[in-house]
Amino acid sequence: MTTLTLGISPTRRALLSRRIRWFVAATITYNVIEAVIALIAGSKASSTALIGFGLDSVIEVASAAAVAWQFAGRDPEAREKTALRVIAFSFFGLAAFVTIDAVRALLGSGEAEHSTVGLVLAAVSLAVMPLLSYGQRRTGRELGSRSAVADSKQTLLCTYLSAVLLVGLGLNSLFGWSWADPIAGLVIAAVAVREGLEAWRGDNCCSPIAAVFSEDKAETADSCSCGPGCTDACCATAADSR
Repeated sequence: MTTLTLGISPTRRALLSRRIRWFVAATITYNVIEAVIALIAGSKASSTALIGFGLDSVIEVASAAAVAWQFAGRDPEAREKTALRVIAFSFFGLAAFVTIDAVRALLGSGEAEHSTVGLVLAAVSLAVMPLLSYGQRRTGRELGSRSAVADSKQTLLCTYLSAVLLVGLGLNSLFGWSWADPIAGLVIAAVAVREGLEAWRGDNCCSPIAAVFSEDKAETADSCSCGPGCTDACCATAADSR
């Protein structure tokens, strides 16, 4: 069995906190640009999926801002539950809007048109978002921050959304399948609900410190109570610390 290094030194903790703030700043900057482009292009093309993509970018900014607020305080752990709640509500808000707009589109309130800008934006985001998500998730797990990991999932959701958006816009552009656009939106809404529930339940997991100190994955799961009501961030912290 691999021996774990107990705890994180103050110097390492400060470095990880600064790194998370950097990832948050990069995510906010990219998503502000992405949101403006997607919402304008989506409105012009009457694209439910593209508008939902833009709104997801707005929500990602809110999620990243929640993590930035958490780590701006003297005691980030004390603010974690509030940050997780903001992230969860962000997912739920996205899911609700996209679902309503998708159903309206499927009922014939308007057909999506071809959008070259949307296709390019989806392709670029598909390349950029996984890098930002991976960096923040890895840093958040080492630091033991569930909110940072939850926010990285918000960024990863944008990756899924980019892929689904690319497929939806592509099918509409190539074959004239206008229904593919709202269906793409419904897929993302379902994923958003799932991730929102995980973020909401995140405060029921064990403390990150207990996960880091545990030497056995099974023991970690028991001490963490990492069951159906927990995110994977808690137990993943122990697994990634090996």
